[in-house]
Amino acid sequence: MSLLCYNKGCGQRFDPDKNQDDGCTHHPGIPVFHDALKGWSCCKRRTTDFSDFLSIAGCTKGQHSNEKPEPVKPEVKISSDKKDLEDLKPKFNEYIIQAAKPIDSIIRPSPDEPFVRLQQKVSSSLKQALEKFKLSAENGPEKTEEESDEIKVGTLCKNGGCLKTFIGPESNEETCWFHPGVPIFHEGMKYYSCCKRKTSDFNTFLAQEGCTRGNHLWRKKDSGKKVVPCRFDWHQTGGQVIITIYAKNSIPELSYVDANSSVLNIHVIFEGDKEFEQKISMWGVIDVSKSHLNMTATKIEITMKKSEPITWARLDLPPPKVEETKKNGDADEGCKED
Repeated sequence: MSLLCYNKGCGQRFDPDKNQDDGCTHHPGIPVFHDALKGWSCCKRRTTDFSDFLSIAGCTKGQHSNEKPEPVKPEVKISSDKKDLEDLKPKFNEYIIQAAKPIDSIIRPSPDEPFVRLQQKVSSSLKQALEKFKLSAENGPEKTEEESDEIKVGTLCKNGGCLKTFIGPESNEETCWFHPGVPIFHEGMKYYSCCKRKTSDFNTFLAQEGCTRGNHLWRKKDSGKKVVPCRFDWHQTGGQVIITIYAKNSIPELSYVDANSSVLNIHVIFEGDKEFEQKISMWGVIDVSKSHLNMTATKIEITMKKSEPITWARLDLPPPKVEETKKNGDADEGCKED
């Protein structure tokens, strides 16, 4: 007669007369569920899938057992001894992170308070890259562009997001739909800062029609520095918000970040003549005195200390909504004048 083995992780039937010392592969520990990970206390394997957890092979060999295990009860220690109480305390500093608050409940300082220039930390990799960049610029041939009023056929519109090309004078009469903002890649989503139509597909992102109407820009004026969009991203931890700007070979002497508790002014000169500027009214509040920026050869990281450990719902403060009542009131006044 076969019996069911109740050892954790086994579940096989066995013959009690042929119960060998290594016939059962099981888990002597207890199930551990922590931070969406599931596993056994006796071995190191962890998984997020419950079915996969049930199929984790045992880590210990022994005899089968048909005795039902008693329910696992938490061990409760009660002691008045201060030493015992100290042993029960966690061996790390607890850091409680609060959920995102409603934007109206955040005490926000005035955006007009004085700005402070954040401290720079320049990496050795950036210093070496700038030395190579200077040498190549000095030894390389000077590139001169012939200034001409003529626009060549096939010239691509310089407005961001516009894919139209110049085919003749009639192109100047066309309406240009473009994105005045900058591209943002965050947590797998891609979108422009001006309209925030998010997608995870890069080709779909490139094909997004512009959100602003205007005239085509076939030629950008050269003013010494070329103002260009620059991709940036952000993430957060319990106590910090980090903005990453993907600008190569940024120049520390000409680049800076000015900040107060709720506003950032970013100015970056990189790759010799490229200029990037961005003003961000932040969703949360930061401690400027404990914020700084790290400059490397491939990127700039702005590390900002949160004034309180709450989760930010987004990086920038949403624009104020125009009340419909105000619009209706303006329309009524216009009718009265008529």
